[in-house]
Formats: sequence, structure tokens, C-alpha cells
Amino acid sequence: MIKELSKSVLRRLPGYLDYLKAMPEDAPVNISATSLAAALGMGEVQVRKDLALVSDGGRPKVGYNRQRLIRDIELSLGYDNTNDAVLVGSGRLGRALLGYNGFAEYGLNILCGFDTDSDLIGVTKTGKIIRPISELEAFCKDRNVLMGIITVPAENAQEICNQMIACGIRAIWNFAPVHLDVPSGVLVQNENMATSLAVLSKHLSAQIKTEK
Repeated sequence: MIKELSKSVLRRLPGYLDYLKAMPEDAPVNISATSLAAALGMGEVQVRKDLALVSDGGRPKVGYNRQRLIRDIELSLGYDNTNDAVLVGSGRLGRALLGYNGFAEYGLNILCGFDTDSDLIGVTKTGKIIRPISELEAFCKDRNVLMGIITVPAENAQEICNQMIACGIRAIWNFAPVHLDVPSGVLVQNENMATSLAVLSKHLSAQIKTEK
């Protein structure tokens, strides 16, 4: 039986899934937690605990059937069901996300974008529709959309967040560099690109120093 998963486990599962899916077709049918941990540079105990939370298919000295483990992880992440989402903020970042087809592999379906700029309203080059922000509530309630993506400037993010919550959205993927205040029961995943860049730069600097 699948147990309730913490945010830290949910963050690690996609890494396991990506590795398993990338393995060649002639790879062994089974894979052990030890092998998976070594391949990803992670602790064996942590990987073993994570896999035990999402699959009961592990066998001593045999490991997990790779295809079954893939299915079990996908079920745990909800990738078996497409999660419809709307995006607010159709500037360059917003349009890039709207046009990215790879989200479908992870079960995310961005239905359309919304914006306050009338010059952006219409159909994008990738075929996605950008609608006026005034249509957000009716659209979300009509389609029962529960997930929203925010790609607006920081000063507008909280207002858009409030609008999304009023529309019934319960999970928000936030690309704006600002903390969002939300009521309990609403999930927020922040993507802080400045922080990611700082971490990357630090690691690069350390690597260069090591090479010298």
C-alpha cells in the first residue's frame, strides 16, 4: 500500500524515475536499491527507504523489477493522470513554458495562458491560446482546474495567487521571486532561479579551484 509521502521524498522520486527510464533496453530486468543509489551518488539507506514507500515489489538479493518500479513511482507521483493547469503571465518565460511539450511526460497539461496585456492575447506559435485574465475564474471553474503556474513579475504575484485561489486552484507552481501567502490546504512550489544560479556558480567555482 502506498504511504503518505513527504515533500523531500517527492523531490527525489523524479530522479529515480528519470534514471530508470533512461536505462537501455538490454539492461537487467531487475535493479537493486544499492545499484540505484550508486548510479545516482546517493545513500543506499535513503534510496531503500524511498522505494519501500512507493513499491512493495522489492525482493532480497533480487531487487525490483525495473518496469514495475517505474509504474509504481509514476503512480505515486500522479503521472498516470494528466494534471491540467493554467498559466498566468505570458511573457517570454510564460510562453516558453506554454510551448514546452516535455511536460506531458510528467502528466502536466498546461491548458492555456492568461495575461493582462491585450497585445499578447491570441494563439501562440506553438498553438497554445492566451486568454484575457478576466476569463480566468470562469475557465478554471468550468474545467475544474486545480493547478496554476505563476510567471508574472514579483510585484503582481500575490494578487495573481489570490485570484487563482478564488478560482479553486489548490496547487501553485511559482516562478516569481517572491514568497506567497496562501491558506492551509494550498500547496506552493517555488522555482527560485536566482538561487539555482547561485548554487550552480558556487559549484563551478569550487570545481575550477579543485582543478587548479
